[in-house]
Amino acid sequence: MELPIDHFRLLGVSPSANAEEVLRAFQLRLDRPPKQGFTYEVLAQRSELLRLSADLLSNPAERQSYELALIEGSSGLDLSSNREVAGLLLLWESNASLQAFKLAKKALQPPQAPALGSGRESDLTLIAALSCRDASIDEQASRRYASGADLLQEGIQLLQRMGKLVEERKTLESDLENLLPYRILDLLSRDKEDEKSHQEGLIFLEDFVNKRGGLEGKRNSGNIAGLNQSDFELFFLQIRRFLTAKEQSKLYVNWYRRGSEDAGFLAAFALIASGFSDRKPELLQEARKYLRNININGFDPMPLVGCLDLLLGDVKQAESRFRSSSDEKLKDWLDNYPGETLAALCDYCRNWLKKDVLVGFKDISIQAVNLDDWFANQEVQLYVEQLETKGALGIAKAGFSFLSALAPEQEIENNSLKNLDEAPGDLQMPGGSLDDNFKEKFLKSRLQSKEVFLRSNLVKKIISKYYSTFELIKNSDFKSFILKRPFYTSALAFIGLFILGTSLGILIERNPSEKNNLNNISNSEVVKPEGIKIKDNGSTKIVNDKERLDINQSIPLISSSPTDQEIKFLIESWLKGKADILKGLESEILSDVASPNLYNIEIARRNKYNTLGQNIIIDAKITSIDIVKKTDKRIEANVEMKYEDKKISSSGEIIEASVYPSLKVKYIIGKNKNNWQIVDYISGN
Repeated sequence: MELPIDHFRLLGVSPSANAEEVLRAFQLRLDRPPKQGFTYEVLAQRSELLRLSADLLSNPAERQSYELALIEGSSGLDLSSNREVAGLLLLWESNASLQAFKLAKKALQPPQAPALGSGRESDLTLIAALSCRDASIDEQASRRYASGADLLQEGIQLLQRMGKLVEERKTLESDLENLLPYRILDLLSRDKEDEKSHQEGLIFLEDFVNKRGGLEGKRNSGNIAGLNQSDFELFFLQIRRFLTAKEQSKLYVNWYRRGSEDAGFLAAFALIASGFSDRKPELLQEARKYLRNININGFDPMPLVGCLDLLLGDVKQAESRFRSSSDEKLKDWLDNYPGETLAALCDYCRNWLKKDVLVGFKDISIQAVNLDDWFANQEVQLYVEQLETKGALGIAKAGFSFLSALAPEQEIENNSLKNLDEAPGDLQMPGGSLDDNFKEKFLKSRLQSKEVFLRSNLVKKIISKYYSTFELIKNSDFKSFILKRPFYTSALAFIGLFILGTSLGILIERNPSEKNNLNNISNSEVVKPEGIKIKDNGSTKIVNDKERLDINQSIPLISSSPTDQEIKFLIESWLKGKADILKGLESEILSDVASPNLYNIEIARRNKYNTLGQNIIIDAKITSIDIVKKTDKRIEANVEMKYEDKKISSSGEIIEASVYPSLKVKYIIGKNKNNWQIVDYISGN
């Protein structure tokens, strides 16, 4: 047998090692034989091979000759048959796990397979099991999860055939099961040309969810692939963007038929997305069944079904659905809409499609929702005709062209996110069944039962990650409403000038004693309401409300031996400063709590996102902290936190979001000449 290794790697020394270093390494290897249960015979052969390598490399003449052979292209070591197993053992010890596994597997295949029950067979099988697992770990480290899973599968099959090492086989089976989510993600995220891998990933995904008892994890899901319900939801959010609308709808329908109620909700949205983007109105009709059958306390399907009625040409039925909604804000918005009811329905439907429905799919990327194009489509018109809705047919043939004048889509997009307590003309669009009221009712109803509560999180997180109907839009016609009514324009202008003049008068006539009191504040420090003192060496430092932290502490941290509370505050200050920087704001505390290197990294990240027209919104809350090491110059702290981040475009749209209910981070805190600062951190569970 020829081993793909040289004497340097076999002994574990550098090619530049001198004779003394070679002999020292040789002695260490002899003193530390593997303890996994190899026979005495193979361990003796291992020692002999190490001795041969040490003798060659410590002899100047022989070593020079050997190095010359390596330069000329010689590679590998030829071993006699009685030393092959020891050579494979040393190959595995040299971190060449994949080569060791392949060669051991080959040696166990007929006709060269050793006699059953012999020590040679036992040693080869053990080498195969150990090298298989290590080779899989190496593949996983390189994010080749599917390849790592294939290696584990090979090892399991080999051990089953040999009928040996039951415990090692169970270990490989456990590793394979825990690798399943990563394997699915690897297969689904590959290039679209690799259709075979994609289909394999779909099969694994469907089987995985079925074993869990649906998206809600009704069975003993915590023991399946090592994911609890929360971890599974995060995993599922990641893979949705690698699946087409058709693939998702097929999966959801199958899971719904097996009893997963959450899958029914998602199936409806996937069918609507597929039907609208492909101009297949029959899919919208099918989606209606799933929306109607969803039985969740607090969920109001009427506005969503009303949108489907509108898209299928039945305007009267759509309005009736909206009027029968349990959402009083929605009905109030509809009654006070400054325009035609039809325009209001179209506003709502456009926003619902764009923000809630046509997102989270690999094959759908729609920047603007155009109902004109939908109703102008021949297949849509034919389907509407078959439904025998004459009124809707007339609208469909007209192409809804008059709706553009009633509610321009561009104005809808530009005039968004205002509050309900504004002027009547600024009424915002309620979120329908997915607004904040629904979220509150939804969670309250699910909390009544532990099993039902588990089902709530997935749909809620998917909505929070991809959908934004919760963000209510301002009515698009307010601008035209004002321009067409000069009386209102004059009245509003008069009121605005009156308020401005009154405010200026109050400021001018302010009590002089108040001014004196303001001037008496010390320039050396500013005391915040919570008792936080920001030291500034003689100059006044304005403390932003955004930088106030509810804890009695000072920044920078100069204590010689900080308390746990002070360390926690330092980390919270770092999180706050980092969040402000990535949001596009300025932070006065970040340079005090972060090392120059970390500070420059965050500034560079902000500049990068500014160039792309993006911001990062971070929400982090520390739930626990454990100080694991503390010296005069260095502190290590293990922190657990709730962490969310969102990447926001310049238009306010969520590009990407991550949710970590329990994120573990190790912080390294060091002390420079004056104060303590965060110098590094390692995140991960």
